[in-house]
Amino acid sequence: MAVDLSKGAGLTAAGADAVEIGEDVRRGAGITDAVAWVRRQVAAQAGRWRLWAPVAFGLGACAYLALKTEPPLWLTACAALGAAVLAGMVWRWRPGVAAILAVLGAVFVCGILAGQVRAVRTAAPIAPATERAVRVDAFVVDVISPGATGARILVAPVRIAGLSPEETPTRLRVTVDPRAVPGPGAGIRLYARLNPPPPPVSPGSYDFARDAWFDGIGGAAFAQGRMQFVDLPPPPWRLRLAMTVNAMRWNLARRIVEQMGVASGGLGAAMITGHEAWIPTAQTEALRTSGLAHIVSISGLHMAIVGGFVFALVRLGVAAWPWAALRIPGKKVAAVAGMAAIAVYLLLAGAPPPAERAAITAWVAFGAILADRRPISLHALAVAAVAILLMQPEAAAQPGFQMSFAATAALVALAEAWPRPIREIAAPLWIRAIQGIGGWVALSIGVSFVAGLATAPFAMQHFNRIAVFGLPANLAVAPLSSFLFMPALALGAVLTPFGLGGPFLAVAGWGIGAMTAIAAKVAALPHAQLTIASAPDAALVISFLGLMILCLSQGRLRWIGLPLALAVNLWPRPPAPDLWVSSDGGAAAVRQDKAAVLTRPDVRRFAVDLWMRRRGLEEGPASFACRRYICRPTQPAPVRLASAYARRAPSPEVLAGLCREAEVVVLRGTPSAAPAECAGRLLLTQADFTRGGALEAFRKPSGGWRLVWTQDVRGRRPWSASSPAGAE
Repeated sequence: MAVDLSKGAGLTAAGADAVEIGEDVRRGAGITDAVAWVRRQVAAQAGRWRLWAPVAFGLGACAYLALKTEPPLWLTACAALGAAVLAGMVWRWRPGVAAILAVLGAVFVCGILAGQVRAVRTAAPIAPATERAVRVDAFVVDVISPGATGARILVAPVRIAGLSPEETPTRLRVTVDPRAVPGPGAGIRLYARLNPPPPPVSPGSYDFARDAWFDGIGGAAFAQGRMQFVDLPPPPWRLRLAMTVNAMRWNLARRIVEQMGVASGGLGAAMITGHEAWIPTAQTEALRTSGLAHIVSISGLHMAIVGGFVFALVRLGVAAWPWAALRIPGKKVAAVAGMAAIAVYLLLAGAPPPAERAAITAWVAFGAILADRRPISLHALAVAAVAILLMQPEAAAQPGFQMSFAATAALVALAEAWPRPIREIAAPLWIRAIQGIGGWVALSIGVSFVAGLATAPFAMQHFNRIAVFGLPANLAVAPLSSFLFMPALALGAVLTPFGLGGPFLAVAGWGIGAMTAIAAKVAALPHAQLTIASAPDAALVISFLGLMILCLSQGRLRWIGLPLALAVNLWPRPPAPDLWVSSDGGAAAVRQDKAAVLTRPDVRRFAVDLWMRRRGLEEGPASFACRRYICRPTQPAPVRLASAYARRAPSPEVLAGLCREAEVVVLRGTPSAAPAECAGRLLLTQADFTRGGALEAFRKPSGGWRLVWTQDVRGRRPWSASSPAGAE
């Protein structure tokens, strides 16, 4: 019997088509479901777009600081006005995602304007570089943290020899003999060599001169010879008030150190008054290596502990007094007391910018209590961040604010997501105690872990340090700081002027001693600290945006930010330069694999350490012979470098000899002419450093050098126009 296969074939083809159509239908349904899911996730963020306002404002301020040239103020103001008008029109006629993006764009441009207005308002004269010491008559405003070269004071100059009143900086940071540090309020006369604020130590590194500009500090000085106390004309009332407060702080710090001893009193004085003059160097390094250095800097942790302690104490007191409990809103009274305690603490600390920012954040939280709103929320944090950035737009580019804001946002997001424990109606006390301890331990681990993850990109990028055992160290110290030495220090500081603070300071000393012992043990562990090279600046911006997506978003959409948040961790590091020279030509280094070989290991040590950490290099063995202001290579190296570090250029004969021995010659002076032996050599003179600042040089595969100068990277800004090729 014959069979017509064509019909069967037709049926088979039709079935295949049906299968394909079914797959298309299912695929279309899958795409539709995916689009619907994305829409639901985006819709869930509708009420949270306002949280991005401080992010946009801060990014705008950072964009202003990153510009290479200063835009006209009128142009920036017109751009901000135009962006605001455009955002209003879009909001009215096209509400939705487009309107939100337009508003955030306008906020971004307003951040640029705020940064420029702040730069104009803080403009002040900058000190010129002087080769010889000049006479300076000044008031001592404050004793500030010691630098790499010794003790330092902040002074308000009254007269500087050779400068007119219009050219005289309003503030100078002066390095003095640590054995003769004058207290705030003293009128002094000293002879000092002046320099403008220090420029970045290498192209693209942190700009300390920018911070000095916004702080109103017009230069750095190195005192020489003996200091004299002199009578000066009466200062303005604001300066007199500031010196009176700082003198009170300085005297309190000295009394704390006298009662507690230097071993723990230095840290105690630093945590109360901000004065770090008595902290031993080894103690500071141990705290950094163990990841506990943040405890010394007065910031959000200290404000939270002091304000929270006073809040809890007052609220408990009101609740324990039946008459007051029935007539007084105890929670709001406690909030007012907490705000007052933070104000007093801010005054005692000298109101440094990090403490000011932490105080504003705490005040907003207590203000939320007074307004019957949640004190700990992302909206309250956004309000605090906007308030801080309106007053200090430059804070957006400072590591302290970046780390504090990221950590606080992460912790508040954790608080929102943390499951609320179910409270049993009746349970034995020992069961509730175990549950409470377990919950506290879990919360402490979660807080330390999340805060560490949130701040890690900034620590790697800015400080190039990772404390490997920072989590266990902070877990061990958290109970000591929260419940022992910080409350005891606060009570001791308040009672010390009345002679009653001794017992509390003794308790604080025990807690600080335990903390320093933990820090020393952790720092001594193998590989307790890792040095990581900085990634390109774009990586930090991407990491920050990823962190904000994780913290400010809701639902599963937030996990889009996770790979972005790891940008600093995963971004390939650019190759390290083959040569580095400091901004005055006085120090240099060549790279040998993963090591930096220094010409003068003891010179410009602060700048050298910053540059090596930023590039992920370790110090290598010496291979230069330096004598009589001349350094020569003593063994084969990737770069044959010779330098003359006297301020006067070497003679033509000496220069010719250096050029015969080396392929790169660095001079701290400027010769009148280069001898024939220097042809084909990379000759760097003082004129080059005056124009360009510090240098990084990369050897080209085809021969020759690619030079990257600091001034070319940082641009010509108000704070960089007068930067010297001076000491970092």
